[in-house]
Amino acid sequence: MLGLLASNIASLDAAFVNGNHQLFEAIENAGLYNKWFTAKSIAFAMDIWSKALTEDNLFRWVDGYRAKIETTEPNKVAVIMAGNIPLVGFHDFLSILIAGHGLVGKLSSDDNILLPSIATELCRIEPQFLEKIQFTENTIPDFDAIIATGSNNSARYFEYYFSKYPHIIRKNRNGVAVLDGTEDELDVAKLGADICTYFGLGCRNVSKVFIPKGHDPKRLFKAMDSYADDLATHYKYMNNYSYHKSILLLNQTPHFDNGFMLLAESDKYASPISMLYYEHYDNVQEVQERLRLESEQVQCVASNVFSGDNTVGIGETQTPGLAQYADGIDTLAFLTNL
Repeated sequence: MLGLLASNIASLDAAFVNGNHQLFEAIENAGLYNKWFTAKSIAFAMDIWSKALTEDNLFRWVDGYRAKIETTEPNKVAVIMAGNIPLVGFHDFLSILIAGHGLVGKLSSDDNILLPSIATELCRIEPQFLEKIQFTENTIPDFDAIIATGSNNSARYFEYYFSKYPHIIRKNRNGVAVLDGTEDELDVAKLGADICTYFGLGCRNVSKVFIPKGHDPKRLFKAMDSYADDLATHYKYMNNYSYHKSILLLNQTPHFDNGFMLLAESDKYASPISMLYYEHYDNVQEVQERLRLESEQVQCVASNVFSGDNTVGIGETQTPGLAQYADGIDTLAFLTNL
């Protein structure tokens, strides 16, 4: 199954760029149905996956699991998928198939077009996957294990309801950036991708930046310059901007404003859409230790200051490798031990 998937999934990109009307129609319909899914956002997600899904990358990713994959008994694995950014459930989809299991995907109403369309194309290329893939927007049919992604509130429900099944339950997490003031203009520009891609809706989007004391937070606005048109012309995004600006003004909360993004000082990690939190620090080692202690709130850290398991370079939060798992939970290890 691994070789079959690796050789055929790489052909999805070729099928797409060579005028696959079914996929083009799915992209158009996804954008009409969910206004956050702009053509640019969907194209970005597709491009990132097309670069990740090379045959070499796939085999390198599963190299340490090969023996288990070849001997694992097939199970039916349910996935409750989020819908915050385009194709957010694709990694689980891929992991389940590559481990030799069957997928029962409960689609979010916000993203119920793109992944089924890609699955249809994959099954057209290789019909053996037809019996492995099932999608639903209703009650999940029988399953043997489950992966569920949701808010902190829904996670408590998931943990209670699915406790008798092998499971992975994911909660709210956020991207964080740590700067030390030595970043050049290119680094700052790269930070814009971490903050603004997908309008900041992804769990890997940077919503909080740690900066040294004495560092001017308004410099962070430079990171957003190349995204000004995308953000300032998107009505749903700007509705959020206007709302949160009103709240800040009403509460007389100190903040900075560039006309489409709000900067406010806060010790919180999760900022609302159209806002970016910042916090000054004295000692970068103390920040690193705090992030370790509060790791359940942090999906990834963008920094050129230090390294770690969930740390990537500035500008790399939206291009994770196949082995960079959501919430730091190894999905393939889970699937190959069912």
